[in-house]
Amino acid sequence: MDRGQSSPEPPAPVAPSPSVIAPVRAVVRLRHQVRLLRKRRPPPPAVAPDPGAAAPRVHQEQPQFFTFDGPVERASRPARKRRRRSRLVLYPETSRKFGPRAERQSRAQRCLLLLVAIVGFQVLNAIENLDDNALRYDLDGLEKTLQRAVFGQPAAVGRLVALLRDYLATHVHSRPLLLALHGPSGVGKSHVGRLLARHFRAVLEDGALVLQYHARHHCPEPRAAAGCRKELARRVADVLARAEAEEKTPLLVLDDAELLPPALLDELHGLLQPQRPPRFHNAVYVLLSGAGGAEVTRFVLQNASRAGRADGADELRAAEEELRSSLHTLLVRQHSLWEAAAIVPFLLLDKRDVVNCFRDEMAGEGFFPEQARAELLAAQLSYYRVAGREFAVTGCKQVVAAVNLL
Repeated sequence: MDRGQSSPEPPAPVAPSPSVIAPVRAVVRLRHQVRLLRKRRPPPPAVAPDPGAAAPRVHQEQPQFFTFDGPVERASRPARKRRRRSRLVLYPETSRKFGPRAERQSRAQRCLLLLVAIVGFQVLNAIENLDDNALRYDLDGLEKTLQRAVFGQPAAVGRLVALLRDYLATHVHSRPLLLALHGPSGVGKSHVGRLLARHFRAVLEDGALVLQYHARHHCPEPRAAAGCRKELARRVADVLARAEAEEKTPLLVLDDAELLPPALLDELHGLLQPQRPPRFHNAVYVLLSGAGGAEVTRFVLQNASRAGRADGADELRAAEEELRSSLHTLLVRQHSLWEAAAIVPFLLLDKRDVVNCFRDEMAGEGFFPEQARAELLAAQLSYYRVAGREFAVTGCKQVVAAVNLL
């Protein structure tokens, strides 16, 4: 080549393509970040070498997170199977929690339970009212008084008190109570009427609530029956009105009922009708009558032998039921007033009962009730003698007159 000849120019460098530069830059950037992270990691603590131990491994892997176990122990621990925990159902604090309903309750069942509760409360209230109303009239005391003062009539006294107890157990009634005491003369009907009037005056604390009507005294003339009827209606109405105001049950005793004119019987029958105002329903009427005395006498004389036998008690009770039925039939024929009446027959008195009457009357008149003297006075009376027993013809009717002659 000639020195004077100019040399050729070097070729220009070729620029890299953009598709190659971008990955290289990314690799450089990642490497730079790795170096920075390694510089920020704190160095592991230095451990003094144990002369007897073997040289540690240079390339041991370091744990990536802190644990109390060493690398070997952590590697040898068996892997635990992760148990899947069920999710809890969370309820809002302000809402009420309701359990699932097994079955839907019917409204009719709830109404039934409410009805049962109301009925039970009413029954308990009624029982309490029954006890309170019965205690007002002291029927136990009345029974003891009648048993002590009335001789020879245990069945009549028991039936009378039982009827009063049933009626006076409540204050509200649909109709009044009509008691009809029937039997021959001298057996204690008027005496029972006086004892009832005295007892009711004491327990009611108002004598105006007890009316005693005697046919011989208040209406002696049959021709004045119309005036007697008006007078009786007025007196009964006054007693019932007063009793309604005080919420008490009055007592009306009518003695010698067999002598009452038909007009007065009609008036009494009208007072007992359920169509009357409510104040007429709350009253106790006691009729004392000698009607049916012959029936009672015949019954006692026919069944005198049963009273002394041990097995004659049941037969005697059945016979007494037949007596009440026959008396009821006989009295209804006379007047319809006795259709609603509760018949209480009073039987003939035994001789020992008459002796007790004499002793009681003698003690009341101030005489010493000597047994021998009472028996001597009782022997002067007339008796029915049947089956070895003696029944007084006139009962205790003549006892008061005989004692007054002492």
